[in-house]
Amino acid sequence: MNYLDCFRALARRRTDQLVVTSAGNSSQAWWAATHDSEASFYLDASMSLSTMFASGLALARPELKIWAFMGDGAFCMNPGMLMVERQMNLPNLTHFLVSNRVYGATSNAGLPNVGSNDYAAIARAMGLERVFEFRTLEALERDFATVMAANVAGHTFVVLEVKPFSDAEQKLEQPPFDGPELKYRFGRYIEARTDCDIFGYRL
Repeated sequence: MNYLDCFRALARRRTDQLVVTSAGNSSQAWWAATHDSEASFYLDASMSLSTMFASGLALARPELKIWAFMGDGAFCMNPGMLMVERQMNLPNLTHFLVSNRVYGATSNAGLPNVGSNDYAAIARAMGLERVFEFRTLEALERDFATVMAANVAGHTFVVLEVKPFSDAEQKLEQPPFDGPELKYRFGRYIEARTDCDIFGYRL
């Protein structure tokens, strides 16, 4: 399915979830789909740690629901993250692995072994039980409610098979924030949603 159409479909189904994106295409696509400047954290130079960042947030604030995006290029740097995610087994965290079979952030350089890599099977082999895979927009729109079903236990892992960015899509705007501004926008939003003091003082 088309990368941007997939993200637009997810954005339409988002309710109150906080979002953490990985470096590269997922940040560009989520920004293009939402222009969300408060409830999304665009983790630049994330180097496979977007879901670990999201896991810490989900563990600290169990009342919040978190979506974390990661490309398969980042996933290949650190598949052991699934062992941590399975052990934590956080019911308020959904890990979206965006599989475009390339390193999107480096001009679509090819991933090794792309024809055989089965990310859903890897997740199941790590012991994850709530594993979903979507290859078409029609299936995503038809069955996504099952992914977000209420009153289910455990961590959720979703593989999204998408086409790589085109040359034109590679030129999409990056989220226009530097690190400090993004930190304060996101942190203040969480403070407004919860009773925690992130920065030690409130405005």
